Amino acid sequence: MTKGNKDLYGILGIKKGSSETEIKAAYRKLALKWHPDKHKGEKDAETKFKEINVAYEILSDKQKRQQYDTFGSAGPGGGSGFQGGGFPGGGGGGAGGFDFSGFSNGASGFADIFETFFGGGGGGGRSRGKKSSPMRGNDIEAAIKIGFEEAVFGCEKDLEITKPDVCEHCSGKGAEPGSSIVTCKACGGEGEIREARNTILGQMTTSRACDECYGEGKVPEKKCTKCHGTTRARVKERVKVKIPAGVDNGSTIRLSGKGEGGVNNGPSGDLYINLIVNTSKKFVRSGNDIHGEAEIHLVMAVMGGEVEIETIDGKENIKIPAGTEDGKVFKLSDKGVPKVSGSGRGDHLVKVKILIPKKLSKKEKDLYLQLAKEAGIDTKKGGLFW
Repeated sequence: MTKGNKDLYGILGIKKGSSETEIKAAYRKLALKWHPDKHKGEKDAETKFKEINVAYEILSDKQKRQQYDTFGSAGPGGGSGFQGGGFPGGGGGGAGGFDFSGFSNGASGFADIFETFFGGGGGGGRSRGKKSSPMRGNDIEAAIKIGFEEAVFGCEKDLEITKPDVCEHCSGKGAEPGSSIVTCKACGGEGEIREARNTILGQMTTSRACDECYGEGKVPEKKCTKCHGTTRARVKERVKVKIPAGVDNGSTIRLSGKGEGGVNNGPSGDLYINLIVNTSKKFVRSGNDIHGEAEIHLVMAVMGGEVEIETIDGKENIKIPAGTEDGKVFKLSDKGVPKVSGSGRGDHLVKVKILIPKKLSKKEKDLYLQLAKEAGIDTKKGGLFW
């Protein structure tokens, strides 16, 4: 523990203007990381865990946070941090910086000082609630790779995810099956410890969350062997994902309630699935339209005819009018990709590519010479094929 200032935002690793959601998310992440059960016998971890709880308790309470922002950062006494003049009633001249390490129990002493000024202590202030409030589970992300046609027409995929959820072994109670949840001996079931302290302002009664039950008032008689009393464990779950027709690369599907399990009977988070769509060797997609090509003979371009093309629905015939130019685009309405939001489909657009013969048989050559003669083309001065 350091002397003097305590930057509560810094403890949670957030900025001063952070929202309630950001504060809660930062606290939950750090509390899981520094929980004493994960660092047994490590005093520094225990102290860190207490600091995190103190910071969250103050910053999650609008009134306490406002008091802290007003007097904690730069109090009326002009100093930074919680200096003597920085507290309400502390006096303009101040008594110098508070030495938080001078109070017993490290971070809990830090909490008691805040309790004294911001409520929750024994002097008629509001006491902490024993039971933690239900907390919604975190949202999680996953990715699924699908084929081009699967994205066009829709499909169903199986996905296996691993996530924190309620421990199935103890049903989220934290106690080994067969054992009981008993009253915490440390706090007598109150969920908090009250102590009389001598401070520079005189003797004051303060309270802090119980270190044994973390404010719950009850503890497992025997901790669950799977989750070690945390009530949560990493579980695997298979999820069926229905992918609607018309999705595209980068689309996201939300499955409500399939994210991380909630805490204290809170609702589960959501699962967001990002889709990766493979490209096609036959087609190019642009929004809900499909683009393709059709190669036609020079004679068909001149005389007209019919050509078979491939669409996402199968083979189709399109009519080529006489005199079609290279690069002409034909549209097949409603033969494209189904629209995800709404009815109908896009179009299939076919670009014509005219093939110029590179080699001719003697008969073909004679026919082209005859056509050239009719058109007044002097083939001796350099024609199409020689």
